[in-house]
Amino acid sequence: MLRTAAAALSLATAAMLAGCASADTTTKPSSSGPEFKPVTQKAGSQITVWADSTRLPSVQAYQKAHPDVKMKIVTYDGGADGSTYLQSKVQLFDRTGSGWPDVVFGTPTDVTWASEPTKSGARPFAAPLDDKLVPQSTLDGFAKGSLAPCQVNDHTYCLRNDIAQVVLWYNKTLMDKWGYKVPTTWEQYEALGKQVAKDHPGYLVGSVGDTNSHESYFWSGQCPAFSLTKPDTLRSDLTDPKCTRMSKLLDGLISAKAVTTKGFFSQGFAKDSADKVLMAYGPSWYGQYLFQAAFKTPAKQIAAAAPLTWQGETTAATGNVGGGVWMVSSHSANLKASTDLATWLTTSNENQAAAPTYPAYTKAAEAWLANPANSDYFATDVSKPFQEAANEVWSGWSNTKFSDATAWSSVVLPALTSGKSLTSTLPAWQQEISNEAKANGYQVAGK
Repeated sequence: MLRTAAAALSLATAAMLAGCASADTTTKPSSSGPEFKPVTQKAGSQITVWADSTRLPSVQAYQKAHPDVKMKIVTYDGGADGSTYLQSKVQLFDRTGSGWPDVVFGTPTDVTWASEPTKSGARPFAAPLDDKLVPQSTLDGFAKGSLAPCQVNDHTYCLRNDIAQVVLWYNKTLMDKWGYKVPTTWEQYEALGKQVAKDHPGYLVGSVGDTNSHESYFWSGQCPAFSLTKPDTLRSDLTDPKCTRMSKLLDGLISAKAVTTKGFFSQGFAKDSADKVLMAYGPSWYGQYLFQAAFKTPAKQIAAAAPLTWQGETTAATGNVGGGVWMVSSHSANLKASTDLATWLTTSNENQAAAPTYPAYTKAAEAWLANPANSDYFATDVSKPFQEAANEVWSGWSNTKFSDATAWSSVVLPALTSGKSLTSTLPAWQQEISNEAKANGYQVAGK
């Protein structure tokens, strides 16, 4: 059943939780670092689970399938829209010495503080799951780079629930009707966009007007806007050729009116322009939550293609617009039950095959793709482009303590709305990123 545009927006917000924060780093885990010392364990004790409303049914399903596990389930915002509710509550629990939940759903941004010792020197909130809790064979089963947000100081502090790898969406019915070939390079995408603007005025090949559009385009373009060179040093260089080539490409398509500065999820867009979207460069959840739910595009019209490459470059890179994580508390007195729950939620076919978004765990993703509910709507099989893109998310866009969406939303989107070009706005965007980084304790490096 198709949902209303408003409901679709709500679901999309939940789907892109980590889209509010950059999701991957180049940090790799190792076996070094201090050994984790659990608190006194009480086998069979009740565990408290905090989940957002979207993942609540999954937690309830685990409870039903494991009636011997005592659980208290609490629903909260899950870190959506940059909420700091979890962090604030954990800080309170740290002061009082009790109250910590055993398992929580959150965003990659939550991992940046949950993996660090408190100011008083107390243990971090999140337990290092690679330290005798989750087998390495299980950790190795996640899509390439998908656990990068979880990896801090040589340990893995979370399990990735889902990812939102960026692919090229297109209306196959219209492409076939007009005789257009699906582009494989950015240059072909640019040329086709300008051709569409000439042949079919009003039709679009993309949007840069949403709060996460930069993750689809600039992250995919390997622009070093959010690249941690050290844990406390952020490189943000929007003068880099990989940033300017993307901004100039988009400026040309915006001028041709083939790419809109209005957001796909902005008020009135679905009603006024949904049938004019020929292509969209965006996350894997666009298929169901943008085209099917918000745009109400009829079934068997929309298809997905692999991420675009630049001419002369053989290695594909793409962005990521969402995906949450599960953390286990280092304060848990029942780590066995807590870890089992987090592992089941992220890796089991039983849960993930029916999940709302693409699982980060590779085998679970295969089960998800095999579920007719996740594939029957499309004009072609999306399995290959989804699976390829899942392993091609560029690792140079780092997970930081602040949302990567704030500067884009506060500086770039208003500039585009006023008629300024993307390229001319890059300096102001970089300055705002720098200001936010410094406010969050980072040193900022340019070139």
